[in-house]
Amino acid sequence: MRLKSLVTTGLAVVLGLAFGAATAPAASAAGPRPDFQMPFPCGQVWTGNSSASSAHQSYEIDFNRGGTADADLGDTVVAAAAGTVVISAHQGSTNGFGNLVKIDHGGGWSTYYAHLRVRSVSQGAHVSQGQKIGEVGNTSKPGNNIAPHLHYEVRTTDTSYPANIQKAVFNGVTFGYPAQTVTSHNCGGGSANPYTPQEVCGSGYSVIDSAALGTAGTVYLLYNSGNGYNCVVTLKKTSLGTATATSAYLEVQGRSRVTDSGDYGYYAGPVRASAADTCVKWGGRAGSAGYDSPFEHCG
Repeated sequence: MRLKSLVTTGLAVVLGLAFGAATAPAASAAGPRPDFQMPFPCGQVWTGNSSASSAHQSYEIDFNRGGTADADLGDTVVAAAAGTVVISAHQGSTNGFGNLVKIDHGGGWSTYYAHLRVRSVSQGAHVSQGQKIGEVGNTSKPGNNIAPHLHYEVRTTDTSYPANIQKAVFNGVTFGYPAQTVTSHNCGGGSANPYTPQEVCGSGYSVIDSAALGTAGTVYLLYNSGNGYNCVVTLKKTSLGTATATSAYLEVQGRSRVTDSGDYGYYAGPVRASAADTCVKWGGRAGSAGYDSPFEHCG
């Protein structure tokens, strides 16, 4: 289990509220608790710890998986419940949170996701449960050298900090403080692939064809009328966030096939090639399911 390798003792301020020397009992929430799930994609297994850092208040959790210091760096972080992003910013020298996303879930409940390598949502955005909001990182304030991990909190608005920090509950079960290994059940409607074909291929591309890969994914053919390029991407539907065999290919008639193949968490591709007024073959695989087109889309 690895968490923060070096944390400046006595983290002074979090979002303008001072850390207390002692932790008050958890407050009663202002409204019903949302149906929180783990802040990681469905099926992933993570170990949380609330006591490995001198900066911790009760009920805060640092999450890790893997056996090396940087094993979690870049792993996907998802919303524990639907809500509105009220903070998406790097906290700079204000506190030790680094890249922080805070989601307001209504009824006086909010969740915090700190030390992110990147933030994938903007302030004001509405997010679904299971939607990607960032990636595990080790950002903090200057002078704080920490190993990659996700710092996760649940807070309410009905009392002051730190009494408003609540015990985390995932899939209806209270986290087993101070440490527990938990499997994510964040598999509901919000667990759809957070990427779109257009996002993967880039600006100017539009979907012109697609083919289902059983229940495991979909392969898409896109075209950019501005530059005459085709693009192929395979988006997974299952095992999201877990590296599994996925591929996408594009073959322009008269040229060699170009393929992107590997163990990917969300998609394979993009595979692009200039193909104006030329026929193409395209396809891909997700798990054991595959699709191979004939030469087509020749216009």
